[in-house]
Amino acid sequence: MTLQDTSGVRTLAVSADDDGIRLDRWFARHVPECGRIQVEKLCRTGQVRLDGKRVKAGDRVSAGQAVRIPPLAPRPQHAAPKPPPPLPEALVAELRAAVLHKDPHVLVINKPAGLAVQGGTDTAMHVDALLDALKFGLEERPRLVHRLDKDTSGVLVLARTRAAAQALTAAFRERRTQKLYWAIVAGVPQPRQGRISAPLAKVKHGPVEKIAVDDDEGKTAVTDFRVVDAVKKRAAWVAMMPRTGRTHQLRAHMAHIGTPILGDGKYGGRAAFFPEAADGVTRIKQLHLHARSIVVAHPAGGVLRVTAPLSPHMAATFADLGFEEVLGRDEPMFDLDA
Repeated sequence: MTLQDTSGVRTLAVSADDDGIRLDRWFARHVPECGRIQVEKLCRTGQVRLDGKRVKAGDRVSAGQAVRIPPLAPRPQHAAPKPPPPLPEALVAELRAAVLHKDPHVLVINKPAGLAVQGGTDTAMHVDALLDALKFGLEERPRLVHRLDKDTSGVLVLARTRAAAQALTAAFRERRTQKLYWAIVAGVPQPRQGRISAPLAKVKHGPVEKIAVDDDEGKTAVTDFRVVDAVKKRAAWVAMMPRTGRTHQLRAHMAHIGTPILGDGKYGGRAAFFPEAADGVTRIKQLHLHARSIVVAHPAGGVLRVTAPLSPHMAATFADLGFEEVLGRDEPMFDLDA
């Protein structure tokens, strides 16, 4: 719905299809005459507002929010934009082969590690740019309803219809899902099973922004964890169930208790890496975090349960460390109602 007053200010409502995307991407979809640089300037000067509040171009919008759009000056005419480049065939084939579940309403893929879900600075290729290749005969383009970090592999749920997107988006927003992650961590958590309840906030270390435990300014963040197997005191296979959905929550929480996720130099520093020649393990430079399974209400009724096999680099490290991936071993692992 669009409202416009006599001064030319427009107010547009965010639809369910756009729930969770960045504000600048929302403008690119719905107000294409307003370029990215102009959006950033209008946000800095407070002319663009979200539900009446000041906002940054990189902030994410939610379904139902109202976006204030001021009168826009005409953009200078430029040459016609170049057509988008063709999709990389090898990556399209990899993504289509990674489908774990497909029905008329829902598509679930095993996202490869290293592939971003959405675009950003210096990120030209991502899942969002490849969605046309995942229509599988339907006219509608699949819709993203949640996200994974670029370097995290595993279960990624897509909606195949508008109605399914609305139902799934609500389920994720209202925490009516059960997500299980597997990780290899450096060291062995003590105790070997428990709950991490440590509030998280964004902090800056020079030019680098990261998430850190902050008892004063942090937002509530809770993670249940359990050691499934371990190699002496050197490394552990840990299952984690996030009870909240903060950015980089699992990575920050594992580092907080002194056992950072293997390969996670951002949060674990040197402690997140094995010595170079230790036991022949050479795949430690990649993040060892995998979205193993999800349980979510199906938009058409019932419950959808999907499990994703390990990514190649994690499977190789499992073999190096003597861990054995067994389907079903992760259930029951936690009290799902706790």
